[in-house]
Amino acid sequence: MEKEKEINAYSQVTPEIDALADGVRVADRIDPQLYTRYDVKRGLRDLNGKGVLAGLTNIAEIRAKKVVDGKEVPDFGHLFYRGYPIEDLIGGFVSENRFGFEEMAYLLMIGKLPDRKELDEFTKTLNFYRSLPTNFVRDVIMKAPSADMMNTLARSVLTLYAYDDKADDISLPNVLRQSMMLTSLFPMLSIYGYQAYNHYVNGKSLVIHPPLMEGSIAQNILHLLRPDSQYTDMEAKVLDVCLALHMDHGGGNNSAFTMHVVTSTQTDTYSAVAASLGSLKGPRHGGANIKVVRMFEDMKKNVSDWTDEDAVADYLAKLLHGEAFDHAGLIYGVGHAVYSLSDPRAVIFKKFVEKLAHADGYDREFRLYSLVEKLAPQVIAKERKMYKGVCVNVDFYSGFVYQMLGLPMELFTPLFAMARIVGWSAHRMEELANNGKIIRPAYRSICTEYPYKPMKDR
Repeated sequence: MEKEKEINAYSQVTPEIDALADGVRVADRIDPQLYTRYDVKRGLRDLNGKGVLAGLTNIAEIRAKKVVDGKEVPDFGHLFYRGYPIEDLIGGFVSENRFGFEEMAYLLMIGKLPDRKELDEFTKTLNFYRSLPTNFVRDVIMKAPSADMMNTLARSVLTLYAYDDKADDISLPNVLRQSMMLTSLFPMLSIYGYQAYNHYVNGKSLVIHPPLMEGSIAQNILHLLRPDSQYTDMEAKVLDVCLALHMDHGGGNNSAFTMHVVTSTQTDTYSAVAASLGSLKGPRHGGANIKVVRMFEDMKKNVSDWTDEDAVADYLAKLLHGEAFDHAGLIYGVGHAVYSLSDPRAVIFKKFVEKLAHADGYDREFRLYSLVEKLAPQVIAKERKMYKGVCVNVDFYSGFVYQMLGLPMELFTPLFAMARIVGWSAHRMEELANNGKIIRPAYRSICTEYPYKPMKDR
């Protein structure tokens, strides 16, 4: 009981700290008009949402505009991995009825599409790294289980530094080794972390399966997570497509940019990856699909007829007015910083979502998602001034898929990380290969100068 009081006190915001925070609020408040006066691009974006050009990349490209009569206008979204359209890449391995994660990882990390021998060797190496150091699960993952799997994952990644004899070696061969190892280990670190939390905090049975030493990462994820290790081929392949779509999204997204920033200091791989994990954890970045799922749960409770367009549109309007769900004034999963008319990832993924929904008996829910996809842009256009078009993004459907697969919500964002570790690794190696300067943007000070006062005069 005494220990419990100590822990609670440790987490308590005291009245003294609360009072100090009032002073911080006053000291740190900046007049919003000053950002306009000094032409500061808040969020490194202009008023139209276009990002400030901060670097060059040869890894992934997003296109969402076209030039008509000499002017840029919104266009349907396009995503390229190393110059290849994402539609062609996904369509290629799906048409051959095989898994694609490992092939996409090779493309992004190595820079070209592999032939059969190259892919087999790459996959063999990834599978070789599907093993944690001796007693790592017991001594690290099982200790102090956290309700947040992203923090658990980051802690495990940082701890792996101590097990690597070449942890600080930033030569490209060594960083590639570390990148492939982390790509293989992320599912185990995340899922074992969840199993520990589910056992020690929720009182559920502890299920720790050894990893599959062959097969795709998607198969390994479902094997590790499910108590009976059973899954259908469709389930594994839909998850595989989802992972491939989430691997990278250019250098401008927050976690990839974080990777470039931290890598530019020439720190170790484990620290750089932990920084990107911290970025992805934020609900404005990696947690959007959780918000989408919870929003739909609230919608289903408050809209009796899911086929009634007027009733659904009315609920969406209430979301925008801050009168429904979390009162944030947002329709989650709708809108994107770059895409306007369509997110190609959502367009591709929807076809697989529909197949899984039909196979698993979620047709009614899928029709509701499709209806919201249709109505949300119309409702937003009526309610708010639009600088560009608005569309659903990939997070709109990913959480729904995870639900159908029976994945716990605690693992939604780590699943994103299991895919994005590939893109982060590619961006880290790109930054190191070009030996760029340390990234250091400018901040303009608006401090007022004051003469120093001795203590007795304050």
